[in-house]
Amino acid sequence: MLHMVAKLHYEAEMSQVDIARRLGVSTATISRMLQKARAVGIVRIEVIDLALPEEISDELVARLGLRKASVVDLPQAGGLGALGAPVSQMLRDAGLSAGSVLGIGWGRAVRETVLAGLPRLPGIVTVPMTGGMQMAAAHFQINEFVRLAAEQTGGTPHFLHAPYMSSPELREAFLADASVRETLSLWDRLDAAIVGVGLTHAVNPPEASAATPGEQALKRAKGDVIRHYVDEDGAILTWEGQAAMIAASPEQLRRTPLVIAVAATPEKAAGIIGAVRSGMVNALVTDAATARAILDRLAPPEAKSA
Repeated sequence: MLHMVAKLHYEAEMSQVDIARRLGVSTATISRMLQKARAVGIVRIEVIDLALPEEISDELVARLGLRKASVVDLPQAGGLGALGAPVSQMLRDAGLSAGSVLGIGWGRAVRETVLAGLPRLPGIVTVPMTGGMQMAAAHFQINEFVRLAAEQTGGTPHFLHAPYMSSPELREAFLADASVRETLSLWDRLDAAIVGVGLTHAVNPPEASAATPGEQALKRAKGDVIRHYVDEDGAILTWEGQAAMIAASPEQLRRTPLVIAVAATPEKAAGIIGAVRSGMVNALVTDAATARAILDRLAPPEAKSA
């Protein structure tokens, strides 16, 4: 009887008066039955947090010390391209003009952001933040992202025809090339950058390659920014072979006025926190689920146990 009354009221949306008439009992009886249905667990009433994306963005800024944050609702089918609009707005607000330098990283979210379209910023210079990787996946094609970004903004692309990692001898040969040196010199002039935050390869083994740190170096790693690995406290971790990298350094990222991380995977929450605490990232564009995962990790212990 309790189940039937609960279904009529909460699922069929019948009033207590109508249910009482249908069953031939008093309204007071129906009211008592609904109270009992809640008491025994037949009916559970849950209050859902409906904080607006703007409110969550403001909380991320306050809790992480970010310059800017934007939280978007992604389509159920994924749709990382939805991250593009707030990234474009941040770039507009940054006041980039002819001669400004925009760095581009790699990753799925970066790729989808660029494909979604960047704002017109005539005369800017677009530059890759790392050398290339010998991998066929579309989200590793960093020179292509740079070309597209220049096409969309009305800027000038500078490409880096050198590998992300090589032998020390080959690295020195690449760095001796005038065109490579010209591109790398732009890393000291970065005005803005768009980067991804990666999962550690221990979590995401299909992304691993011979040019990545081994398991021992990844024990404390929670994520990376252009393969600069961080723990959740923001410490940048050293690993064997990193001296062979051709990539913008953490110090160059820290000097960049605006470094926008685009990431939309709740499993990346700890890595995003570490990236921000490291100083390599000072702005964030993410989705609501990832934002909540970040804020949950930042919540004081007493709030988590409440």
